[in-house]
Amino acid sequence: MFRNCLRRITLGLAILILAAPLGGLLYQNLCLIHERKANPMPGRLVDVGGYRMHINCSGLGNPPVLLDSGLGDSYIEWQTVQPQIAKFVQVCSYDRAGMGYRQASPRPRTARVFAEELHNLLHAAGLQPPYILVAHSMAGFTIRLYAARYRSDVAGIVLVDSSHPDQFKRLPPDPPGTDAKWIREAEFVELTAPIGIPRLLGYCGDSAALRAAECTFDSARENAIERRTFRESAAQARRAGDLGDLPLLVLSHRLNHHDPDIPADLEADTNRAFEEMQQELTQLSTRGRRIIADNSGHYIQRDRPDLVINAVHEVVAELR
Repeated sequence: MFRNCLRRITLGLAILILAAPLGGLLYQNLCLIHERKANPMPGRLVDVGGYRMHINCSGLGNPPVLLDSGLGDSYIEWQTVQPQIAKFVQVCSYDRAGMGYRQASPRPRTARVFAEELHNLLHAAGLQPPYILVAHSMAGFTIRLYAARYRSDVAGIVLVDSSHPDQFKRLPPDPPGTDAKWIREAEFVELTAPIGIPRLLGYCGDSAALRAAECTFDSARENAIERRTFRESAAQARRAGDLGDLPLLVLSHRLNHHDPDIPADLEADTNRAFEEMQQELTQLSTRGRRIIADNSGHYIQRDRPDLVINAVHEVVAELR
């Protein structure tokens, strides 16, 4: 009788162990189907040589503007500014292969490859150069490599709180293991995304449109890979050289509040290094200029969309 009872308990535990991930898998996929039905993919998928990338264009007029998102982000980060820019020029946002509404790429996930894939996408989509390239955060590396390799395709650049290739060397050192922890966090999301754990824990955000675009295993995997290759992308951007006399606007958020992630004794040095590096980005071009974004964090396109819109308008007007 004891053995029969033990067998029933063991069987029950086995069923629970199997049912939990299966239930999570069902939860994740049903939610994603519902969200994507309510928020269908805008734009189109374009073949770039064996795999397709997502691009979403609106508006009319030259030169076309391309919006490039930062590490782990999809096209949707530009949803506030794109409709306003579309009122005076053609503007496109897109997803790097592996993010949002896109197929994964078989190629290495570094800034040099991102630049090549972007070039292939723009030409396959039929957009005629030269372009104004707008880059947030890590995408600043991609755009610098793009301009170095395809200079005749670039009319102007707007950097939005762009990463600096030397930031790991020049910002005060993080506590030991911080870099590895940053990567492990993304790998946890990647591992648990298929069974809906990130969604359940609220990691996917409050917006159904954002979850439809980014709360997927593919996006989680791409995010983790981009974190692992971030230093390599920085090194590639460092070797890219300057931007000559291209029109260049550098938008930077103002460090006028305490960041809880920065120890108090390192805050002054961190802010000083950030200011120096952002100013150096303007020196990439003889026509570089910096704009400070008050009342904004790192995502200036969310917090101060007016500044991004005005910066693009200024470059368009100058070129016209």
